[in-house]
Amino acid sequence: MVGRISQADVEEVKSRTNIGDIIGERVALRSAGVGSLKGLCPFHDEKSPSFHVRPQVGFYHCFGCGASGDVYTFLREMDHVTFTEAVERLAARVGITLHYEEGGGPAPETSGRARLYAANAAAAEYFRAQLGTAEAETGRRFLGSRGFDAGAAAHFGVGYAPRGWNGLLDAMLAQGFTRDELSAAGLVSSGQRGVYDRFRGRVIWPIRDVTGQTIGFGARKLYDDDQGPKYLNTPETTIYKKAQVLYGLDLAKRDISRGDPKRVVVVEGYTDVMAAHLAGVTTAVATCGTAFGTDHITVLRRVMGDESAAGEVVFTFDPDAAGQKAALRAFGEARRFQARTYVAVAPDGLDPCDLRLERGDAAVRALMDTKVPMFEFVIDRKLEGFDLSSVEGRVAGLRAAAPILGEISDPAVRNGYEHVLARRLGSDLTDVHRAVSSAARREKQREESGPVEPAPEAAAEPIQRVTLATLPRTGDVMRERDALMAFLQYGHQMDTPLLVRALSRPLQHPGLEAVRAGILSVPDRSRPGWALTAIEAVREPYRVLAGEMLAAEFPARDEQSALAVANDLALALVERQLRAEKTELLSAVQRVPADSEEGRALRVQLRDLDIETRRLRGE
Repeated sequence: MVGRISQADVEEVKSRTNIGDIIGERVALRSAGVGSLKGLCPFHDEKSPSFHVRPQVGFYHCFGCGASGDVYTFLREMDHVTFTEAVERLAARVGITLHYEEGGGPAPETSGRARLYAANAAAAEYFRAQLGTAEAETGRRFLGSRGFDAGAAAHFGVGYAPRGWNGLLDAMLAQGFTRDELSAAGLVSSGQRGVYDRFRGRVIWPIRDVTGQTIGFGARKLYDDDQGPKYLNTPETTIYKKAQVLYGLDLAKRDISRGDPKRVVVVEGYTDVMAAHLAGVTTAVATCGTAFGTDHITVLRRVMGDESAAGEVVFTFDPDAAGQKAALRAFGEARRFQARTYVAVAPDGLDPCDLRLERGDAAVRALMDTKVPMFEFVIDRKLEGFDLSSVEGRVAGLRAAAPILGEISDPAVRNGYEHVLARRLGSDLTDVHRAVSSAARREKQREESGPVEPAPEAAAEPIQRVTLATLPRTGDVMRERDALMAFLQYGHQMDTPLLVRALSRPLQHPGLEAVRAGILSVPDRSRPGWALTAIEAVREPYRVLAGEMLAAEFPARDEQSALAVANDLALALVERQLRAEKTELLSAVQRVPADSEEGRALRVQLRDLDIETRRLRGE
């Protein structure tokens, strides 16, 4: 019987895992105040970062879509793994041996995504080993002809698939994988011959996700009798979605996120990525058998964290008709970037791999110096079909190019490109400005009108979600909000009696009261993860509010200042309570005879309150 992982091990793994490192492998995170990081949310598409991570408490929260949780939640939501798989993955990462209750052990990986990852990893090792065999001489010669030696092949994990029908199949079966698993991973195919290797007689590139896990393969044919396509990729699987994958991103992500400016170079193939990286352009990536699209942009924006316009995305295209078509298609998508987009075309139409072969590494690096803004590149492509020496040609060219400029939202940038277009056409700037302004108005009207949505059917009224943004902006509510935020973030460092005293009286706003009760429900605030337990204890619909309080930026210079502010807020709450108690006692004193026993008791309580107030103030 398979046992459950001991709770002590679950907590130990979480406490030894930095959630910032795990999320940072997929999302570019930057400082957002004391103990907080933020980036673009990986769970929904957004233009500016609203996704916050607090490594010290092991928590993340998105102020845009409401996604939140601990490191286990993140892996389960992001990678679609089970809770057990998430714990086992992190345990292996931090070097902890897990213990299973009821005498059990790790669950046998007989199905699911974890098994597909394992199959792809094993296949990558098999292909790498095959590149050193005698049969792979053709593959090694091919790589050598493209300028890649054994070291380059090893760096990128390049391998070789033997020409036989079942070399990989037999090797994987011997390791305990089943035919169904290999089929689900896209490693084998089925036909009249039964089950056989999908990749045969080809050079193999492992395709990895942003965390470095192998999820598929790209393969180039080597032999004339191979009737298949020149390049063959893994088919769509549970873990391999070609529209969401960029080859080389696992190697490029660090330099992308650290660049100044942050730059991504989008090339067209596996060998181009290799050539660019080896030449020093280490932020190069490529699509995998599909056009550059929306999902690719989403992935890159998370890695770049391009909430500002400081980043650069440089596309390299062949100058032929296919390359120009690809450029125009990319232009339609690239407008979704916050970063500036450019196009770089090498001399004589060489791709980065050929450019490196013919002119060396320096020529590949210099390619970045020839980049032109994508708007300018697209304008030139639009004008190529018109005879600009004639009036009719210039008018037609203006009509074709004006809508492109009309889509530029920044007036200053649009004005600059109007000058560019006027020079290209040899036309009067006033005429160009008039045509572009008209195109911009049409674009704005189109966006404002939008598609006509069918009337929705009657549905139950959704529960109103309470968030920081929806709290009343009164002084008392804001002070209570700030105090609860401080307690959630720094309660483990605060004086326990002071914190309990500050939380001893109910709060008026129902959301803040629910958060107060959640904090008080956790008596031991010294253990890791206590704040997450407190949030789980908050009743709905106020749990999102609690998550936002834990994740929100805290207004302090450093950790010591933050703790001081937290203590001051606690003292302020206690003093407010004392003032309220004093007001109640003074009112009670007025209602009883001064020389009565009850009156004397009330005056003693008033004296004690004054003493406690002076003690709190340090008097």
